[in-house]
Amino acid sequence: LESSLLTQPWASVCFGKSTFLAKACFRDSGYVLLISDLSSVWYESVDTEAVGQRSKELNKRLTVHVSSLLHHLSSLMSPLLEGETDTTTSFSCHHVAGGLSLHLKSELSGLPFYWDFHCCAAPPEMVSRHLLRPLIQMSLALQYQVQELASLLLRKDAEIEDYRESGATLSR
Repeated sequence: LESSLLTQPWASVCFGKSTFLAKACFRDSGYVLLISDLSSVWYESVDTEAVGQRSKELNKRLTVHVSSLLHHLSSLMSPLLEGETDTTTSFSCHHVAGGLSLHLKSELSGLPFYWDFHCCAAPPEMVSRHLLRPLIQMSLALQYQVQELASLLLRKDAEIEDYRESGATLSR
């Protein structure tokens, strides 16, 4: 799951008055969620057994297969991660000791559906792999582009100066 998470883009999401960066990956085997406020990074990685157990605790009236539940969670999170708003789903987050709790309220088959993401502090290697390395690589790529553009401008300036020295009149 975590290797699949590497291919997911970061998205800006709002929970109440707080803005975060988030990305998630949902599969039949579970899900992994990564959230950052750029000062801390939290994650939750859950397998099917934990998903089934949490569903029983939070949604006592619902009986649904775990794969259907994971698909439903994915369909609720996707619009959020794509910047769309869904008026039938509400999210709230709360800082808890050592982590972040994200609470989701929605409907499933006409019944109220609740889900809590219990995120804990991400280990340094995960932060490095998902946030720091990509940011540094992008920064280096942008620096290289700036150098290439500056070099191109210098060549064009020299070309224009050469035209002027040969007596050409430039319209611009």
